Amino acid sequence: MKIALVHDFLLRYGGAERVLKVFSEMYPQAPIFTLMFDEKVMGKHFDASRVVTSSMQKWARFPGRLYRWFFGDMPKAIEEFDFTGYDIVLSSSHSYAHGILTPQKTKHISYCHSPARYLWDYTHQYMEDHAYAGLKRWIVQRKMQYVREWDRLASDRPDFYIANSGAVAARISKYYQRESDVIYPPVDVDRFEVSDASEDYFLIVSQLSPYKRVDLAVQLFSKLGKKLVIIGAGPQESFLREIAAPCVEILGFKDDAVVGEYMKYCRGLIFPGEDDFGIVPLEAMACGKPVLAFAAGGALETVIPGVTGELFREATVDSMEAGLASMLLNMHLYRPKRIREHAERFSRSVFEKKIRQFVKGC
Repeated sequence: MKIALVHDFLLRYGGAERVLKVFSEMYPQAPIFTLMFDEKVMGKHFDASRVVTSSMQKWARFPGRLYRWFFGDMPKAIEEFDFTGYDIVLSSSHSYAHGILTPQKTKHISYCHSPARYLWDYTHQYMEDHAYAGLKRWIVQRKMQYVREWDRLASDRPDFYIANSGAVAARISKYYQRESDVIYPPVDVDRFEVSDASEDYFLIVSQLSPYKRVDLAVQLFSKLGKKLVIIGAGPQESFLREIAAPCVEILGFKDDAVVGEYMKYCRGLIFPGEDDFGIVPLEAMACGKPVLAFAAGGALETVIPGVTGELFREATVDSMEAGLASMLLNMHLYRPKRIREHAERFSRSVFEKKIRQFVKGC
């Protein structure tokens, strides 16, 4: 069976790229098609000799995110790839990869991290976060309208959809009118150790972007004077440093080994934003640590109140404070080994078994 892999971009190593990494190890002979590939950043994760890029690759070398201004050209670029001779194409998509063109006899399975959120449920917030105005706003809106129309048509192209959570399955149904099977992303639980010990700090591991709502946690912990350690980088980092009290420590980007140590000894993980699934909370659970999460998206499927952590219902400081109070009150109820056992339900071995069964069934 000849298999090809497709991913939107290979420019940073996030949750979606970790899923692709597992796909690439499951199918080591499969080439990886992607719009753009930054070998300096991603070469240590993906063998450059396996990567096939599109005509958009010329923009990958520019600093910052200049390529984002050409999002209107990406639908055409993703359609350039030729999959003649392949039996199965497995795409990992959060924006464009599901829109590839495949021969009639080739089965296309789209592992969907979410329909592109900036096109659908996050459009208005996206425009607000980027403060587009005047002519720039008009241009972006026109491009978004075109890409949204393409995206809806392209959603008919995969033969099968796999959603990475029930929340994403609901979005696929709403925006694409397609059914999907849910297979949760792989969590590398073996990379983490359970610890009964904890030091006096809570932890956030996140990209520092507005939609992650790390600002809520910074405001709350600054108000309470409780220690919060934040690992991550992103466009909101400077702002968060400005509003943070001395009890909030922002470390910037750290590698997996450092993250694992901080998770092992934290009192609990704070997950303040809505995520499609959320691998980080389950990594903390693999250390036996409880999680305080916003009650939306994948957290509703992974956080069990009173067992593996707590949920707060509104994206406000007051609601998060009430959730934190519940977590502190219930600290004696959380059992590290039980939390770890819950995380193991989302392990890589479980993921691989389900994916192989799905591919075989096609």
